[in-house]
Amino acid sequence: MSERQAENSPYLSVSVHFYNEEESIEEVCEEVHQVLDGKVEGGWELIMVNDGSTDRTPELMEGLATKYPHFRGITLIPNSGESAAMEAGFRAARGEVIANMDGDGQNDPKDFLPLLEEMQKRGVDMMCGIRANRQDTWFRRFSSRFANGIRSWLLEDNITDVGCSLRVFRRSCIRDVGFFRHSHRYFPALVIHRGFKVAEMPVNHRPRKHGTSKYGKGFARLWAGIVDILGVFWLKKRAHCYRVREVPCQKPPQ
Repeated sequence: MSERQAENSPYLSVSVHFYNEEESIEEVCEEVHQVLDGKVEGGWELIMVNDGSTDRTPELMEGLATKYPHFRGITLIPNSGESAAMEAGFRAARGEVIANMDGDGQNDPKDFLPLLEEMQKRGVDMMCGIRANRQDTWFRRFSSRFANGIRSWLLEDNITDVGCSLRVFRRSCIRDVGFFRHSHRYFPALVIHRGFKVAEMPVNHRPRKHGTSKYGKGFARLWAGIVDILGVFWLKKRAHCYRVREVPCQKPPQ
């Protein structure tokens, strides 16, 4: 049975989060429109999530929502971080399938359709991107590789690049997943823990054209990742994980 929330809901919801991205928001959203317009059976929508920006991002977001009727904008007050922005976008999405990407322009919207096709082909619930030819500093690549190794060892999720925000997944994946600060780094592991199937494939990663990273830097980011891994490891060991199947009621004999 379809998981769409309403009869007129689109098949695909794309959630993109922005924090002080006035230089890139119009370019990113226009590119998403060019890539998906007329190519998604069942229709699509774009959820623009403003994570408490203090620049012109909210104003530009309103202009885009006026220009395109299938663009919707939501604002978090105050700035609450990447995990909160992702959760807000997912909760606002109406589609049967949800896609996610960063708003800094490094993710390539052209990867959405191949990810969606591969998810359907493999029969999995979530398809994650692996950033090919990653366009980041050596330290960010090192800290990411180090944290990914520890995470994969402790959580046994076998996800190569959890830092890649480019993903597509079925709505059912978020139904029982609890979001918390920094949970975006463990989203696939939390989905796997709930019994869903997750796979991955290479995607494009582009150099940042504008601004700088807004969500953590250096050793603080690395240390926070290690602490969070231990927390998710504890949750994985202690949390209940089950599904409920209702037994059909038998009619009493006449």
